[in-house]
Amino acid sequence: MLEVSALHVEFDGKPAVRGVDLSLRRGEVLGLVGESGSGKSATALALPGLLPDNATVRGSVRLDGQELVGASDRELSRVRGARIGMVFQDPLSAFTPVYRIGDQIAEAVRAHRDVSRAAARDRAVELLDLVGIPRARERADAYPHEFSGGMRQRAMIAMAMANDPDVIVADEPTTALDVTIQAQVLDVLRTAQRETGAAVLLVSHDLGVVAGMADRVAVMYAGRVVESGPVDDVFRAPGMPYTLGLLGAVPRIDAAADVLVPVPGVAPGAGESGAGCAFAPRCPLAEERCVKSVPEAVAVGASHSAACVRTGDVVGLAPQDVFPVPDLPARVGQQGRGETVLKVRGLARTFPVYKGSAFKRRVGSVYAVDGVDLDIARGETLALVGESGSGKSTTLFELLELKRPEGGDIELFGQSVGGLGAAERRAVRRRMQIVFQDPMASLDPRMPVGDIVTEPLRAQGVGRAAAALRGPGLLELVGLDPAHTERYPHEFSGGQRQRIGIARALSVEPDLLVLDEPVSALDVSVQAGVVNLLSRLKAELGLAYLFVSHDLSVVRHIADRVSVMYLGRTVESGPVEDVFAHPLHPYTQALLSAVPVPDPPRERERGRERILLAGDPPSPTARYTGCRFRARCAVYAGLGEAERARCEGEVPVAPGARVHEAACHFPRVRGVV
Repeated sequence: MLEVSALHVEFDGKPAVRGVDLSLRRGEVLGLVGESGSGKSATALALPGLLPDNATVRGSVRLDGQELVGASDRELSRVRGARIGMVFQDPLSAFTPVYRIGDQIAEAVRAHRDVSRAAARDRAVELLDLVGIPRARERADAYPHEFSGGMRQRAMIAMAMANDPDVIVADEPTTALDVTIQAQVLDVLRTAQRETGAAVLLVSHDLGVVAGMADRVAVMYAGRVVESGPVDDVFRAPGMPYTLGLLGAVPRIDAAADVLVPVPGVAPGAGESGAGCAFAPRCPLAEERCVKSVPEAVAVGASHSAACVRTGDVVGLAPQDVFPVPDLPARVGQQGRGETVLKVRGLARTFPVYKGSAFKRRVGSVYAVDGVDLDIARGETLALVGESGSGKSTTLFELLELKRPEGGDIELFGQSVGGLGAAERRAVRRRMQIVFQDPMASLDPRMPVGDIVTEPLRAQGVGRAAAALRGPGLLELVGLDPAHTERYPHEFSGGQRQRIGIARALSVEPDLLVLDEPVSALDVSVQAGVVNLLSRLKAELGLAYLFVSHDLSVVRHIADRVSVMYLGRTVESGPVEDVFAHPLHPYTQALLSAVPVPDPPRERERGRERILLAGDPPSPTARYTGCRFRARCAVYAGLGEAERARCEGEVPVAPGARVHEAACHFPRVRGVV
């Protein structure tokens, strides 16, 4: 259906895509993977001609024989939405905010079909129902901001399949979604392919998603396809060191490795790679011939090729055979727990909801946190997980406020925060530091990194000269060049900026680090190095971590214990090995079953069972009786009348005396990983 030959894309003269060749057959799913800046999205957007005006496209893109490169906008408009459907990464910005969802889908139908408004409206409702939007006829009248993120992405898929296209291009369709919503969206994407018979180009950085969805995979690096072939073959026996490094850097939920395999260095930006292999500066196997000319693709197996002069040496190697792996100490076991540094019991926090502009009046409350229990020992990592809106961030803010909570109690280092004086609060704050999610936004762009990492010291009263002496040592502690103290944040890569944020937090020698999604904004190859760094620092410095993350695979790798939150409450907690191997709460079971594994045979041939939750989490503005998960719970749906009455009228509470426990009336052990 689609044939891409020698595709080149330049932005203001800087090459971003350099000679990409792809083919896509009817009914096939091709996964396009690689780090940020590898050219994946530029390639995907070049197919239907959606690149900005400063882009120059050369080469050939043929859709069932029709050449699209160089076609007029009128010709491309007849193709877009009719023969090529597009699923964008951010549906909120892709939908027009001032038009109703149903009207926008109906517009896509009428743009390519001679049908009445009523017929187009009926088609829009039919499509919304097909992708799992509840009360489709009613919700078709909603505006984009009235849909949740998962619902908007499902509506975007409905629009893409409105005219039964030949090709669906899905550009990172699950990137910003929770894992449970991601599972729903991928299921809808499979439905769209099945209903339309379309070929799908799936652009993703998540190798687990590609393993479960794709028939073939193409790996991109610095604007070129460096390896391609059947997904089973590429994942089982990669022939390119870069592919091998990507697979080694991915944390897996089904097997907790002692250490991840990071890929050294940084991927080149547009126009930065030299004459030879672009990966050579980062490749431990690089030779002199690698830098002289761009390697041609060579056969690895049937329909499997890799652009590497040492493919024969790479096939059969494990990632740790090629890339250097740091030595890290083993995790802390339950028997070796130290003194408690953080203890939270029954934490509650509500926010008022006001209505009116000139005269505001309170009309309700948001019950953001309503019964959170946490316990962290010295030298231990506790992971806090749950969907968006579960109360994770509010819990962090309550801890960092160091004030008496609205409900419950917080103890830090043996002291209740409600009774702290000003001097005591200052001392406690020094012992607890935070590492933020977005390193670029959390670093002052006008300050050199030497001043940034020592700023907490100056806030604690240390003189400027004494603080400056600590800067090089802090950078060296996190694996950066101590001579770079005079550089500014924009001169560092994303992973290096996150290391700077960690160095800043460590400057006052804290006992507890609060890590708010510290690796979610990083490529998987860079993420591995930061995760290894955190593991090393915890062992060397005796730190305790409160690690907030939506990535359960990272949690499996780094955490000692895990606490699962749902709608403001702790629903399950225990050692990470126990919780992941034998989850008790139905919500935890659904979370774990939804996490993709970068193992195509396991994902597709053996068919891992998915527990798809119905709809989105309920609103935190309502005060619920009984178990607040029951509306989405498969266990509740199968109970008798008496058991249901208990779920509806009695709030489940964890026993409180067990190492691994769940707040569920009918906990059932179930292996889902």
